[in-house]
Amino acid sequence: MEPARARRRRGAGGRRRIARRLPLAVLLVILGAAWTAGFYLLWQTDVPSGLDLPDVEAGALLGPAQLDEARDYERFLRIDFLLAELTVLLVFGLYARYGHRFTRESAAGRIGTGMLLAMLGFALLWLAQLPFGLVGLWWERRHDVSEQDYGTWIFESWLGLGGAFLFVCLAILIVMGLAGPLPNHWWIPGGAVFVGLTVLFSFVLPYMLPNQIPLRDSELLADAEGFAREQGLGEAPPVRVQEVREFTTAPNALAAGFGPSQRVILWDTLLDGRFGDEEIRVVLAHELGHVSRDHIWKLVGWYALFAFPGAFLIARATRRRGGMRKAESVPLALFVLVGLSLLALPLQNAFTRHLEAEADWIALETTRDPEAARALFRRFGTTALADPSPPTWSYFLMETHPTLAERVAMVEAWEGRRRG
Repeated sequence: MEPARARRRRGAGGRRRIARRLPLAVLLVILGAAWTAGFYLLWQTDVPSGLDLPDVEAGALLGPAQLDEARDYERFLRIDFLLAELTVLLVFGLYARYGHRFTRESAAGRIGTGMLLAMLGFALLWLAQLPFGLVGLWWERRHDVSEQDYGTWIFESWLGLGGAFLFVCLAILIVMGLAGPLPNHWWIPGGAVFVGLTVLFSFVLPYMLPNQIPLRDSELLADAEGFAREQGLGEAPPVRVQEVREFTTAPNALAAGFGPSQRVILWDTLLDGRFGDEEIRVVLAHELGHVSRDHIWKLVGWYALFAFPGAFLIARATRRRGGMRKAESVPLALFVLVGLSLLALPLQNAFTRHLEAEADWIALETTRDPEAARALFRRFGTTALADPSPPTWSYFLMETHPTLAERVAMVEAWEGRRRG
C-alpha cells in the first residue's frame, strides 16, 4: 500500500495544479465572453433583421452572351487565385522548414537577423506570386479590363512590396523586442502592436494612393453634402477622383482614412460617361454610408478580434524554435501567419460583405432611387465583367461584396418594404 505521507504529498500536488489551472480557465472564459460580445457588437448594422431577399436570376441581370463572357472571365481568375494561394503556402512551408539556416550567415544580431529573415520571406512571397499576377494581368488585358503594361505592373508591385516590408519589419522589431523580457507572454502586448499598426496603416492609406485630384463637378459635390447631412455626418468628407483609366477600365470607389485623412475616392472610370449621374449619386451615398457608419473603425475592431488569438497561436507554434526572441523562429512565424490568414479569409470576407450590404441599404435610404441602384449594379456586370452568381466556394474565399444578384435583390426588398 502507498504510505499515507506519500498520498498526502500527491494530493497536495494535484490540488496545486488545479489551483494553477483555475485562474487560466477563468481568464479564458472572460476572454471568450469579451470576444463574443465584440463579435456581436461589430456585426450589428442598419439592415433590418430578417430582411427577406427575393431570388434574382443571373440571366435577369445580363444577357446570355454577357453572362457567358463574365463567367468565362472570372472562372480563369478563380483558378489563378487558387494556384497562387497554394503556391504561397508551399513556398512559406519550405521557408519555415529551411529558412532558419540563413541565420548562420548573418551578423546583424538577434533582432536585425529576424528583420532580414522577414524581408527575405516577403521577397520570396513576391516572387511566388509574380507569375500568377502576370497571368492575371494578361487575362485582364485580353478582356479589355486592364490597360496596364507588364513592366509598369511589375515595378508597381515591387513598390507595393516596400509597404509590406515596412509593416512587417516594424512588427518583427517590436515583437522580438517584447519577446526578450516576455518570452511566453509577448503575444498580449504584441496583439496590441498589430492593432496599432493597422490603425496607422488605415490612417495613412489615403495619402499613399497616387493620382488623386479634387472632384470638380459642383452638382455631385452638392449631392455629397446633402447625403452627408441626411446620414448625420454634418458635412461631407473631401471627395477625390483617382485617375486610373490608363491602367484599367473597371469602375470602383472607396471610403478611406479617418480624422484629417478621411475622404471618399471615386475612380475616374466611374466618370467617363458610361454611368449616369443618378447611378454615380448612388455610389456617393454608398461610400458616405461607410463613413457615417464608421466602417473603417469596425474593420479595425474586427482585425483586433483575431490579432490577439493569432499572436497567441504564433507564440505557441514558435516555441519549439525557441520562441519569437530567436531569429530562427521568424520563417515559421510567417508560415503560421499566412496559414491563419487563409483560414480566416472566409470569415473576413463575410464581415466585409456584411458592411457592404449595410452601405447599399444606407444608399437606398438616402437616395430613395431604386431604379438608379438597380441600373448601377447591372452596369457593374457589363463594365467589370462581374459574375452575378459565382460558385459557393468562390463566394466564401474571394468575394468581398455581395453578389450582383444579392445587391439587386436588396433593392427589390427595399422597394417591397416601402410599398408596405
